[in-house]
Amino acid sequence: MPPVLLLSLVFGYFLLLLGIAWYTSRGAGEHAFYSGERKSLWYVVAFGMIGTSLSGVTFISVPGMVQMKGWTYLQLVLGFAIGYWIVAGILLPLYYRMKLTSIYGYLRGRFGMTSYRTGAAFFILSRLAGATIRIYVVLNVIQLFVLDAMGVPFELTAFVVMLMIVLYTLKGGVKTIVWTDTLQTLFMLGALVGTIIFITRSLSAYDWPSAMQDFGMSRVVDTDWRSDSFFLKQILAGIFITIAMTGLDQEMMQKNLSVATVGGAQKNMRAFSVVLLGVNMLFLLLGALLYLFIYSGRFGEILPMRPDDTFPTLALNYFPPWLGLLFIVGLISALFPSADGALTALTASTCIDLIGIRDRGWDEERQKRVRQRVHLGIAVLFLLCILYFHWLATPTVIKTLFDIAGFTYGPLLGLFAFGLLFRTKPVERWVPLVCIAAPVLTYFLRMFSKEILFGYQMGFEVLLVVAGITMMGLGLLRRTTASH
Repeated sequence: MPPVLLLSLVFGYFLLLLGIAWYTSRGAGEHAFYSGERKSLWYVVAFGMIGTSLSGVTFISVPGMVQMKGWTYLQLVLGFAIGYWIVAGILLPLYYRMKLTSIYGYLRGRFGMTSYRTGAAFFILSRLAGATIRIYVVLNVIQLFVLDAMGVPFELTAFVVMLMIVLYTLKGGVKTIVWTDTLQTLFMLGALVGTIIFITRSLSAYDWPSAMQDFGMSRVVDTDWRSDSFFLKQILAGIFITIAMTGLDQEMMQKNLSVATVGGAQKNMRAFSVVLLGVNMLFLLLGALLYLFIYSGRFGEILPMRPDDTFPTLALNYFPPWLGLLFIVGLISALFPSADGALTALTASTCIDLIGIRDRGWDEERQKRVRQRVHLGIAVLFLLCILYFHWLATPTVIKTLFDIAGFTYGPLLGLFAFGLLFRTKPVERWVPLVCIAAPVLTYFLRMFSKEILFGYQMGFEVLLVVAGITMMGLGLLRRTTASH
């Protein structure tokens, strides 16, 4: 693909996003940055959340894992869908009833200021790591397949992209993100469907549904209880990953809380769960079709070394130019939702939860100055984390993403679950220590799980183990205190 065409496409896309940001932020006050003035349409939020939830990790990694794992990822996705209904039924009514802008305000009311800030700090750590991994995935593909040939260093690519994202998110906040995510979801799904149609027509002479079975790529259920993809623990992990990464995540929930009523927010969440299930099935189908396209032998041996490189290798080197262009559009559309919403949410959480910008009696102009400085500071952190993942050369992105989620969202899940299930309170000053100790203990437990647990291999259920240890620690602290 001609580099000039790619760069024109990226900057044209950015100008479109900048135009949306200008239009949606006209006449908006400072509070609109955080809540969108609670005027978002539920169906617009639901559609836009597809792009945020999928991101470049799904776009690149899910098709690449089909060769070895078949459709077993669908077990996790089924758990996701169930989790969204739980969030809609339990957490959304709680947040609306408490009239929260930051969802971690629940911890402040339930336990106290230390737990409140501990929860917010773990969210910031989680989202910072998770979002930058997603951004790195997309930037790395663009760099390897296009910009390296132009002699453009990765560091410059990352800097320019982050600068563009800051420019269109600095003012508009949630009100802008809701609409830009909708546009980006549309382009991402267009690339997905367009590629599937092209490959199925190319393989029209083959019985590709039977070929999927012959190559073992249609397997959905894993019944080996020792396996890290055993169906029961995948479904349970999917449920609690959704509760943690959506229901306890400020980025995801601030979009839902921008809807006027709790009923509208619940409709958004439930509709989204059904659509997301279907979209992930399309990504798995795409993965199988990509490998069948390779196995058809018409282009010789083109199987990439890394599964994550399968889709971009075919799209940019073997598919027609128009489809390569569509792939780049979809890839860019996967990039921006991973960054803009996370940047906005981290700014909101830092300002409201850690700095306490609403409690200091500052006028709106001073709040705006502080919020913009925080926004720029977090953008710099994003850039540094992206460069770190580039230098680290992380090979298995989707596994790395859920590993990080398990260890960092686990304490959050434990805190919220303890607050909802029990009436007691832990000793506040020990809460940060418990939340740090739980993932550390789980890390060593997972490292030796085969030896300790009779061959059982711990997978994505790390999240549940961390949450369980957190709850046990909070409970023990309360009982110890009561005994004195």
